[in-house]
Amino acid sequence: MTAPILSKLSELRTLTRDWQRKEEVIGVVPTMGALHQGHLSLVEAAKSGCDRVIVTIFVNPKQFNNPEDLANYPRTELEDAQKLLPYKVDAIYVPDPDEIYPQGFSTTVTLGGLTDVMEGPFRPRHFEGVATVVAKLFLQTQADRAYFGEKDYQQLLVVRRMARDLDIPIEVIGCPTVREPSGLAMSSRNLRLSQEGLAIAAHKHAIMKRTAAKLSAGHDFAELAEQAKIDLIRAGFTEIEYFDLRCAETLEALTKASRPARLFVTAWADGVRLIDNIAVDPA
Repeated sequence: MTAPILSKLSELRTLTRDWQRKEEVIGVVPTMGALHQGHLSLVEAAKSGCDRVIVTIFVNPKQFNNPEDLANYPRTELEDAQKLLPYKVDAIYVPDPDEIYPQGFSTTVTLGGLTDVMEGPFRPRHFEGVATVVAKLFLQTQADRAYFGEKDYQQLLVVRRMARDLDIPIEVIGCPTVREPSGLAMSSRNLRLSQEGLAIAAHKHAIMKRTAAKLSAGHDFAELAEQAKIDLIRAGFTEIEYFDLRCAETLEALTKASRPARLFVTAWADGVRLIDNIAVDPA
């Protein structure tokens, strides 16, 4: 059975009210479309943990700092619906823009602390846009569980904090990053890479794994980070925005892997900004 594609909140609420009356567990997978296997792995996780699953598709203008980036973001709603067919989701919610930001909309959800590092300085107001739209999608879908990929690990922590601080009754579940055979983290942005760009981008995961192994062996981060940046440039990356070791829970900067940590990297290749992170076991 084909999942209904809904554009109006009233249509969605008609479904969710019925599911809630039956005490069914509702899961939501928020996306901006251009679905790949990473998104579909979240759908699989939701299907295994919930009675009903909603996939949302909304290209959120408030989380883009660069108008060109927003204009270039792929819109593939019909293809996305086809990709979701085998998963038998219960609804695909593709809200009209005025269902999310009606005329006169003036509320913004702002977080401190977690948003002050890494992506925060490079993408001003990005996390405000993320937190605002995700809060609305949580409330509109009335979901009990939400599924996010660990590739956007900082975003995952931001969404968890936002839901906790606003007392939104939802469990935010992080799912492992899905990678290409080369190790490149799956991302909608990968569609913009040429074959040469894909080859360059593939080096990043190997460099990160090598660095993480040395951190787990007790090495200091500063020296390892300098070498990793050199290796990235040699591989063909044109700019490295940050290469950070941070606490997996608080995003506090670390000099050693003294507790559960994540290694975060954002770098440019072939004109595309690529983000990634991996877990680092404590030394």
